[in-house]
Amino acid sequence: MKKVLFIGLVFPESTSTAAGSRMLQLISFFKEQHYEVIFASAAQESSHSDDFDKLRITKVSIELNNTSFDDFVRELNPDIVVFDRFISEEQFGWRVSEQCPKTLKIVDTEDLHCLRAARQESFKKDTLFTIDSLFNLDITKREIASIYRCDLSLIISSFEMELLTEQFKIPTTILHELPFMLDKISKEETLKKPSFEKRIDFVSIGNFKHEPNWQSVLHLKKNVWPLIKKQIPNAKLLIYGAYATQKVIDLHNEKEGFVINGRAEDAHEVIANAKVLLAPLQFGAGLKGKLLEAMQNGTPSVTTTIGAEGMHANLPWNGFVEDDIEEFANKAVELYTNKAVWLQAQKNGLKLINTLYDKIKLSKQLSVKINKIQENLITHRMQNFIGAMLQHHSLQSAKYLSKWIEEKNKS
Repeated sequence: MKKVLFIGLVFPESTSTAAGSRMLQLISFFKEQHYEVIFASAAQESSHSDDFDKLRITKVSIELNNTSFDDFVRELNPDIVVFDRFISEEQFGWRVSEQCPKTLKIVDTEDLHCLRAARQESFKKDTLFTIDSLFNLDITKREIASIYRCDLSLIISSFEMELLTEQFKIPTTILHELPFMLDKISKEETLKKPSFEKRIDFVSIGNFKHEPNWQSVLHLKKNVWPLIKKQIPNAKLLIYGAYATQKVIDLHNEKEGFVINGRAEDAHEVIANAKVLLAPLQFGAGLKGKLLEAMQNGTPSVTTTIGAEGMHANLPWNGFVEDDIEEFANKAVELYTNKAVWLQAQKNGLKLINTLYDKIKLSKQLSVKINKIQENLITHRMQNFIGAMLQHHSLQSAKYLSKWIEEKNKS
């Protein structure tokens, strides 16, 4: 049986993070392709980590800067290694190349970290973000180098795919656009969800370890929600998110209808019972899992240009995309109070999921890409000279840095 080794930055929590959901989608893909799946990570598991025993996935704890990984991966000799984000590739990629030179290396970028970092820096400094600012960041050079070193990089959004090919001139042969892979939704399934009349409240959801989510909630509290509340005095905004810190809890105010609920045991349930999802994201990258979950549950949303980036091609949004604070609030009120507008938004979301995120279609495309590279791996690598050059230098530098740390740890 073919083997695929996932090297995770963390053990996935699909109920807490979009990254966790993405990881499980990739694992499911390889299981459907009849691969034996092994998941390894140097991180500690949490009580909310996915149950790999139930999923029949082998789980392995590995160590950073330790030759024990060399023995492990050499003995396993996987056909494919999938690195969870470029940081995992930096830590273990050179060891995989040294011990298993014929293994296909894939990095799942999750989102472009350099893009998120650059936008966050602009947000903090209250300056206008430009693509040019990306080129000055060390994290950009690290992430692009990692993409070149791998045989294939999975890019989650059309915006990021265009950024890499147009701005960084990375060849499409080593890139593959792969959004979230979701099951199609029938009209009958949507009709089983709570109706417009049975839904109450606005909802916002997102893991609070993720800075864009915290800033989004803060923005709601200070700027957006007062405008909505003024027009709908009885409305409530229910805030859900794992890892809520005290500063988040302190925003709770029953009189204002601003309700902090912490972790959602079932995100789909709380979204399905809400009338409108609000996501006024001000920076970030990748695709926003919360917005896709809203579409899956027939819940219209209002978000920003950043929130909807790369998510809907030329198709109408599942609600409204607004950057102006007053217009954002007005559109939220319109969705909440106008049934006809709400139903049309719901239909838009259904079409988006079924057109752009079709699991069967996306799985076939990914399978074809992987098989083609595996069949012509030597030629594929010869055509990626920059990758080979970076691989040579990074293997030497990372190898000796790691060995120095390993010797230091011994003493």
